[in-house]
Amino acid sequence: MIAGSASGVGKTTVTLAILAAARRRGWAAQPFKGGPDFLDTGHHSRIAGRTARNLDTWMLSHEANRDVLRQSAVGADLLVAEGMMGLFDGKSGDSDKGSSAEIAKLLRLPVVLVLDAGKSARSIAAVVLGFESFDPELPLAGVILNRVASENHLRLLRTAIEQRCKTPILGWLPREPAIAIPERHLGLQTAEEAGETETQRAALADLAEKHLDLDRIFKLECGLELTPSPSVPARKGQVRIGVARDRAFSFYYEDNLDLLRQHGAAIVPFSPLADAALPPDLDALYLGGGYPELHAAQLSANSAMLASIRSFAAEDGPIYAECGGMIYLSRAISTLDGANYPMTGVLPFAMEMTPKLVRFGYTTVELTRDCLLGKAGDELRGHSFHYSRIAPQSAEPVEMSTSYRVAYSLSGKQEFEGFTLRNVLASYIHLHFRTAPGVAEHLVHSIQASRQVPA
Repeated sequence: MIAGSASGVGKTTVTLAILAAARRRGWAAQPFKGGPDFLDTGHHSRIAGRTARNLDTWMLSHEANRDVLRQSAVGADLLVAEGMMGLFDGKSGDSDKGSSAEIAKLLRLPVVLVLDAGKSARSIAAVVLGFESFDPELPLAGVILNRVASENHLRLLRTAIEQRCKTPILGWLPREPAIAIPERHLGLQTAEEAGETETQRAALADLAEKHLDLDRIFKLECGLELTPSPSVPARKGQVRIGVARDRAFSFYYEDNLDLLRQHGAAIVPFSPLADAALPPDLDALYLGGGYPELHAAQLSANSAMLASIRSFAAEDGPIYAECGGMIYLSRAISTLDGANYPMTGVLPFAMEMTPKLVRFGYTTVELTRDCLLGKAGDELRGHSFHYSRIAPQSAEPVEMSTSYRVAYSLSGKQEFEGFTLRNVLASYIHLHFRTAPGVAEHLVHSIQASRQVPA
């Protein structure tokens, strides 16, 4: 596991460099991301050439995490998991629940700690010493020093660490603007917006080979038995689910799509930005999150696609939408520059972007009624992260039903959500389908029943 002392220390850069170097050597490197992040997984997948998976001890059970690791490890020569936030940062201040440390211990992953040394000298040794002693059960295998100013700076840092600490230095990185990924309000830019992949992959591999002790890093071993549990073979596609995937919509847990396939769904990608109409013969739509606000003008201008989705909804076609997908289903979106862009109008309210984060953190969702995803009383887990809200006073005089009771883990607040209209279920919550046994199967069965597709 590539972990960090805090957010922003360079975990993603180190992870991508290692993935690029492994691929240059002809190895199949399987990437993982700790936590609910969609952005880093996209960049991991692009550089590694294998679909990255999320590991998360708050949303998923311990056994589900083990299954994700084991099943994804099939055919891989190397497993590389990037942690989230600081190594010990999780759900609370009194335990490692939901942290990278918990994931590392659960899956027996040796930890390589990334430290930002840009403004440090001898004090860096105190940081390393603190991480060594904080949790003796943690398999701390080495440190990588990021943003090192010069060879002289490196010698100073190395002397301090080697004099007082037992953890080996496994490499260092200088400041390198050429491989930096631009950021925005939700984090890094998406992989779909990244520059020329081969050029960046080569630059990252060069960086790793020059500055990291790759031979030692690649010899680190996962202590978990990697024989996968017997998996349920995917059933032949019995329903066709159109999944919006382009620069505006790219936030999906790959496990969600795999589980849908396993239970008989054929996943049919389409682009709300570029396509003139939905693909033919769809039985349902899955509109994930992303950055529709950045592409609002183009989405709004594609009137043919807007009409195609309105028609699908009017015919009671099942639609499941999360966050950005819900924005797309609304009447319109107002951006921070004051512009207003009509959307599909499937839902009777408008959305507006906000300068501050509206909701953040893990969520528990209890279904308050039977819906596309399950039965009343079922409990799921997910997370919320958005800079938008339903515009006040924007709803038409149509009573909107809800199917969720949402409890936010950080604030403790609860609210009714999961907006339900005809056969549409839309929410700000990004749900992981592995959190509840049967959710993907229930969605497929709901689609079959709605569209009268034989089971």
